[in-house]
Amino acid sequence: MSVYKKFLGQTAIYGLSTVFSRLFNFILTPIYTAVYAKGTYGIFTNMYANASIINAILAFGMESTYFRYLNKYEDKKQEVYNNSFLCIAFISTLFLITGLVFSGAIAGYLAGETTVAIIADYKSYVNFFLWILFIDAICVIPFAKLRADERPIQYSIAKFLNIGCFVGFNLIFIFVVPAIIKNNWIGADWFASWYRFQWIGYVFLSNLIASLATLIYLLPEFLKLQFKFDKELFGKMYSYSWPILVANLSFIVNENLDKIVLKKLLPIEIADGEVGIYGAVCKIAIFLSIFITAFRLGAEPFFFSHAKQQNAKNTYATILKYFVIALTILFVGLIANIEILKHFISKSEYWVGLPAVPYLLLGYVCLGIYMNLSIWYRLSDQTRFGLYISVIGAIITIVLNIILIPKFSYMGSAWVSMLAYFVMMVLSYVLGQKYYPIPYDLKKISVYLIISTLIVFTSFFLFNRNIYIGNALLIAFVVGVAYFEKNDLMKILKKA
Repeated sequence: MSVYKKFLGQTAIYGLSTVFSRLFNFILTPIYTAVYAKGTYGIFTNMYANASIINAILAFGMESTYFRYLNKYEDKKQEVYNNSFLCIAFISTLFLITGLVFSGAIAGYLAGETTVAIIADYKSYVNFFLWILFIDAICVIPFAKLRADERPIQYSIAKFLNIGCFVGFNLIFIFVVPAIIKNNWIGADWFASWYRFQWIGYVFLSNLIASLATLIYLLPEFLKLQFKFDKELFGKMYSYSWPILVANLSFIVNENLDKIVLKKLLPIEIADGEVGIYGAVCKIAIFLSIFITAFRLGAEPFFFSHAKQQNAKNTYATILKYFVIALTILFVGLIANIEILKHFISKSEYWVGLPAVPYLLLGYVCLGIYMNLSIWYRLSDQTRFGLYISVIGAIITIVLNIILIPKFSYMGSAWVSMLAYFVMMVLSYVLGQKYYPIPYDLKKISVYLIISTLIVFTSFFLFNRNIYIGNALLIAFVVGVAYFEKNDLMKILKKA
């Protein structure tokens, strides 16, 4: 089997389950935007934005560290598993206890200046998320072990179980329980005694149930743990992981800080509504995010396991070129069909935020390339460079959001997100070529990026999102790429 077949196979195995899980999750977007007002949906967006940042902190960069040290110390696989899990478990337990003690104060901060009843609701939200974050964090390494042990069926079942529970209980709370009460079916009186119509807290409760179901499914992986701590090995793992933590936080900050800051910097009477609009249109960009996630799940263990091969750098270069081709085709295709995709957001009042989508998608393109490029500092054990790049990205995000949001609202956030990812991408390439040079085809990659960006902004703004013109440009772009890549593709196929 050729190395490219192996890579594509791993990406498909470990990525497809996440792709379908995210797509199933995506079907909830039109339901949420139809059921909840902009302000209520803004609460949803804000809570998950905060949770994403905390989740990255609790994971402590240990997932990448686990893969790196499994291949670096093949005779200490059990010790690597023990250390990785115990590190996350300690941090997560400390977080859970602290959060439960101060849940009232956290709720007051998130709710802002409002009524006692709303603060009480926020306290419920906070308690739900404390347990969600704790459970999800301690499942990180067992999930990574499934990937490392090449057990795709078990991995996929766990992912589908999680999303199945989340979607299923959402539908029960939003549609089934109200129908039981309305039609006075069996149990109507009991449901009516506690059910609150259109309460956003049921979304978070559904998430908690899904996380618990996943935890139960992964119990066999927990039973393989040995509560033995290798201090010497952990010292090395810690030195590797904490810069990755900061690097991962950069992604989370760029992805979610804008939604948090929007609520704080905009006038209180419009803040939740603007956050709701921005959160809804961000969902359109989820298709590109799904592809990037699928790539990362397959690529990360592959890159580490392939690092000792003689032609590893050439393989990484080839993978990046075709990854960029796939990204740019998706980029153009999503904008070409945005007039269809916008209907996943049920209420037209959200569509005012569509002009932010091209900038968000271009930011995701840069992010995907950055994630691919970042393998150089992970493989060369120079993760401090990930820290430097991420700090620069975070500074750009924080400073420019504070400057632009009061004047341009969520459009400013979209511009900042794009710029931060672009700067991180460029820095990673420049530093990587200096410290761990990989022969990337910079000329072709740059041409595909520039042409796809011109097509996207022309299609969206000049041709006013015309679906026929957009798809004609998409076809022309795909044909052009196929023409210029046909020789290289034939060589790869012959080796397959």
